Amino acid sequence: MPQIHLRAEPGDYAPLVLLPGDPNRATWIAEKFDGGAAAARQVTSHRGLLGYTGTYKGVPVSVQTSGMGAPSMAIVVEELLRLGVRRLIRVGTCGGIGPGIRTGEIVVATAATPVDGATRTYLHGDPYAPTGDFGLVRALVEMAEARGQKPHVGQVATVDVFYNPDSDYFSKWRNRGVLAFEMETSVLYYLAARARAAGADVAAATILTVSDILSETARPEDTYLPLEDLNRSIERTIEIALDAGIGSR
Repeated sequence: MPQIHLRAEPGDYAPLVLLPGDPNRATWIAEKFDGGAAAARQVTSHRGLLGYTGTYKGVPVSVQTSGMGAPSMAIVVEELLRLGVRRLIRVGTCGGIGPGIRTGEIVVATAATPVDGATRTYLHGDPYAPTGDFGLVRALVEMAEARGQKPHVGQVATVDVFYNPDSDYFSKWRNRGVLAFEMETSVLYYLAARARAAGADVAAATILTVSDILSETARPEDTYLPLEDLNRSIERTIEIALDAGIGSR
């Protein structure tokens, strides 16, 4: 029986899946597969959650749109795990809040503070620190460095509200060592850890492009990268994720 949202069966996805939030980026990633998007197989388009399977440098790989926010990510990851996916890399964007972080730079998330409601629902209020897989996180960092990048490596916070009006929101999390805000990683890391604890060989990691800088004096719309610059930065993280993913099988 196919999964409810992905409408996919076991074998439709490669063991390695990249997870962009934007369906346009899913197609963009598929265009980097061997032979381009035309050579890839579209697994699903249900609800706009575009998914493709192909190969990259001869290695089977898939891309699946996660949607925006932790609830959508949770649905997609739950179904991918049921279908046998074992390596999951979120490729997305974030708002930088850490000292010295600039737009266009890269953040690799070692852990994600679960400020979102979806992860807290799974946890029933218990304290918990969703953490990425060390080997996969390290592979992303090393691949970024091999490409001449110096990623910011550390904790992000997964939030539900993009336009948060609280005056102390940025300073509070910055002072706790959080590098950036994003909207999906905590639930990805939790579900991967839960599967691993149940005996499955599952690993997850997140690599992000800093699309804007958030502070007490700057709004997202004030600092957001121009589309051309943003796409160029995202393309770099996509290539890093693909190469790190196939190298860490």
